[in-house]
Amino acid sequence: MVVAVLGEPRSWSGEASSLADISLQDCQRRLLERLLETGKPVVLVLSNGRPMTLSWENEHVDAMLETWHAGVEAGSGIADVLFGDYNPAGKLTMTFPREVGQIPIYYNHNRTGRPETGTSIWTSRYLDVPTSPLFPFGYGLSYTTFEYSDIRLNKSELSGDDRLVASVTVTNTGEYKGEETVQLYLNDPAASISRPVKELKGFQKIELAPGASQAVEFTITTEDLKFFNSELEYVWEPGAFNIYIGTNSEEVKAGKVSWSK
Repeated sequence: MVVAVLGEPRSWSGEASSLADISLQDCQRRLLERLLETGKPVVLVLSNGRPMTLSWENEHVDAMLETWHAGVEAGSGIADVLFGDYNPAGKLTMTFPREVGQIPIYYNHNRTGRPETGTSIWTSRYLDVPTSPLFPFGYGLSYTTFEYSDIRLNKSELSGDDRLVASVTVTNTGEYKGEETVQLYLNDPAASISRPVKELKGFQKIELAPGASQAVEFTITTEDLKFFNSELEYVWEPGAFNIYIGTNSEEVKAGKVSWSK
């Protein structure tokens, strides 16, 4: 097996360190191509300080491990993951684009007046790549797999200071003990100002043995619904709200409630 440690030096990220091309440098791509020609499995270990465009690498290498710019014990930690002594459980806190032309790209964007559909050409989409990111916010794999049940809500209609309890059951469907970060997102589809399509409002990290299941609950109050309106008042507005729980910002289970004053 080949472990290829590639990416960017620390000096290429941060203030006054922008790049127009955020893919692997040509010399690194050529090296990776030659390594793949050996026919051996290739694990790409990334050392970088920003999201990169990795569509080609994602299609050709056998695995990728994102390590960012870690400290003096990075080598030991990476070895623990690669040899299976630790089952990775990290989640991305940034969105990775497919191509640099998608930037800016982030999970909590506002709605568009021309949403992507399959029936009209007058939509907000690209002709050459999907509009979705390569790796969405909150994404991360494990040596095991997890399955989510549908969302359960204690109420579908609420008023005033009611409390909403949203829950899912998570099951470890793989062969190894693993940790999973269960993520809660909310959406206010009709407000006095445009609201994001999703907003992260909570998360819980759980550990499950193979075959084990656990119910994960989130308590949602009107504090979670608040935002600054056009008068810069921190308020919440009555209406319908979408509730999402999942393993990342795109792979979610959905529910809906109505909340009145």
